[in-house]
Amino acid sequence: MLAGLPALVLSCLLLAATSTGAPAHEGHDHGNDAPLAAGAGSPRVATHSDQYELVGILKQGRLTLYLDRSADNAPVTDARITATLGDAEVAAEATPDGTYTVSSPKLAGHGPLEVVFNVQAPGGEDLLIGTLPLPAKPSAVASTASTSGIEGIRQSLRSLGAGTGSPYSLAGGTLVLGLLLGLALRSRSRWVPATAVGLTALLVSAGYALAHEGHDHGPGTAAAATSDAPQRLPDGNVFLPKPSQRLMEVRTAVTRPETAQRGVQLIGRVIADPNRSGLVQSINGGRVSAPERGLPRIGQSVRKGDILATVEPALPLADQTTIAERAGEIEQLITVAEGKLERLRRLAADNITPRSQVVDAEAELVGLRRRREIVRQSRVEPEVLRAPIDGVIANARVVAGQVVQSQDVLFQIVHPEGFWAEALVYGEVDPTKIADATALSGDGTSMRLRFQGSSRALQQHATVVHFAILDPPASVSVGQPLTVVARNGSEVTGFILPRDAVVRAANGDALVWLHTAPERFEGRPVRTEAFDAARVVVRDGLKAGERVVVRGAELINQVR
Repeated sequence: MLAGLPALVLSCLLLAATSTGAPAHEGHDHGNDAPLAAGAGSPRVATHSDQYELVGILKQGRLTLYLDRSADNAPVTDARITATLGDAEVAAEATPDGTYTVSSPKLAGHGPLEVVFNVQAPGGEDLLIGTLPLPAKPSAVASTASTSGIEGIRQSLRSLGAGTGSPYSLAGGTLVLGLLLGLALRSRSRWVPATAVGLTALLVSAGYALAHEGHDHGPGTAAAATSDAPQRLPDGNVFLPKPSQRLMEVRTAVTRPETAQRGVQLIGRVIADPNRSGLVQSINGGRVSAPERGLPRIGQSVRKGDILATVEPALPLADQTTIAERAGEIEQLITVAEGKLERLRRLAADNITPRSQVVDAEAELVGLRRRREIVRQSRVEPEVLRAPIDGVIANARVVAGQVVQSQDVLFQIVHPEGFWAEALVYGEVDPTKIADATALSGDGTSMRLRFQGSSRALQQHATVVHFAILDPPASVSVGQPLTVVARNGSEVTGFILPRDAVVRAANGDALVWLHTAPERFEGRPVRTEAFDAARVVVRDGLKAGERVVVRGAELINQVR
């Protein structure tokens, strides 16, 4: 019984050394480890100059080259590229998708490979140098048989603990080994102490190694994320591979300081040119009837004087009775006048009555018949609605059989080039000093404006200003909301960029993306002011000579 006591103590020590070490290091951080470095999964070479930037991606033994202009990031598809791999010179082959491919046995080697690219293009010649990081050669490690045996035991213990994912399975294994060791200690062999010490050292070292399995102990062992997909880096920048840039059509522009006039944004809408538009209304009202060609549809071109519709006037019952009575009296008078004229003609033929009485009777009969026609027209003659100008039907609010009131707008006709913009000014701009203005529609269409005039009476506490739209697009419509940017402020110095280049960061600040490396983009907060409907002036946050993304910035901003 006492002989097994040392074995029990030794088992407890082994259990404490192995099982408690793992939880103590679970998720533990040893110092200020470097953040995980995000990079590309495939080996690649990236190089650039003032003219070009080139990225080569190695996949399946072939190096695919992406050649772009440095200034605007536009692909260069008409170049001739010669790659020098070590001491071998290979001509790149152009592909239909705008890339180039290089094939060489050198690409299957090991270790860093220096590559020199000779680019010959219509835009100029250049020489680009880069290094392609190929996989390193595997190193052979010599080990003795005894060391291999111990290492095998350690690996077995590690797999034992890793298979269950819990330190208690390792503790159970340690307890079993301790019992076996206790049985060995009961024997009186000389090798028992040596065996006990060896097993103790082995278990302690294996437990320590297992406890630290998968942990990072310094900046040099930070793992690198391997992926060829766009990704947001830990520092907030974006890794965007060249294939994705081509797909998103990312374009850049080099910043240059300019002096511009400060602009002010106004709320506006599209109206019709009063000299090139017209309204069709009914004067008396009544029931609408369609002409022979049918009622005009919206978007249909019409000429001045074309019949658009007819309106049959609706008379009250009392008026209809009065008109009927009046028509009956006139019919009776006509009948009497016709009989009188017949008698006078017979008498005049016998020279009994002078010819002048016959003429008077004929004139009386003609007058009565004309009065009868007027009464008939007042009852049944419809009102004809005609187009007042040449143009296009912009609005039609009538159907056949509809009863309309007097002064109802039935048709609106506008000229395809007769559109104005109406804006409201709330005192921030002097309308008499507006030199230039532009407008931006909801779909992003920009329009040039020419000042026409401003009102001297306030409407909703604002001054109404009218602009003529120069060369209006086909998509413009009357009543369409606009953002009008009028420039009449003081001069300001900054960088003029398209509005699409400025996006919103997560905190709501204005942000632009800089192209700092062939496949790397950096977000930069900026302060902007309006310049016109399609551009802004960056007052702060940029320096001259930086490459700013002017197309595709919104897509880059969504990379996570």
